[in-house]
Amino acid sequence: MQGLADALLDPAVSASLVGGQDLVSLVHWSGYAKQRLSVPWIQIQTKADVQALADRVRRIKRPQDHTDTAIGQALFFALAQFPAQSDCRRQVIDLSGDGAENAGDTLPAALEAVEARGIILNGIAIELDGVEPDLTDYFRRFVVAKDGFVIIAGGLQDYPRAIRAKLLRELSQDLS
Repeated sequence: MQGLADALLDPAVSASLVGGQDLVSLVHWSGYAKQRLSVPWIQIQTKADVQALADRVRRIKRPQDHTDTAIGQALFFALAQFPAQSDCRRQVIDLSGDGAENAGDTLPAALEAVEARGIILNGIAIELDGVEPDLTDYFRRFVVAKDGFVIIAGGLQDYPRAIRAKLLRELSQDLS
């Protein structure tokens, strides 16, 4: 959460969020039926809004540790949040994870639903030493949507850099 908060406060990220008047929501996820809406949709209109969001993110405690990985369930949960903000010009799901799906067995159906709704799905593959050496390839082949991309985080210590890079890439994309 600290890395995400720091990335939000990066001057380029903050300026892009404010300039786009973007809507942001945060979902925590892990195993089957273990998803939580940690930050409901908020619109970023000012730098003060970015600061308030970053402060809120810093206070959030990770809800689950050491559980299974249900990526499909996380995506279905995220999809359920979009009807509240259906007037967005572009809808994006950012999925950060350190493992392949091993619970729920719903990733193919969830990815199909994401693509059918025209939602962009990007990911951060958090490569932990020796845990899942092919995780980045797994994310590229099975997790991100056809127009999505994957950023690699070389462990948890590299996550702040990776989330900043991912946000900057997403926020700089054309909205035509």
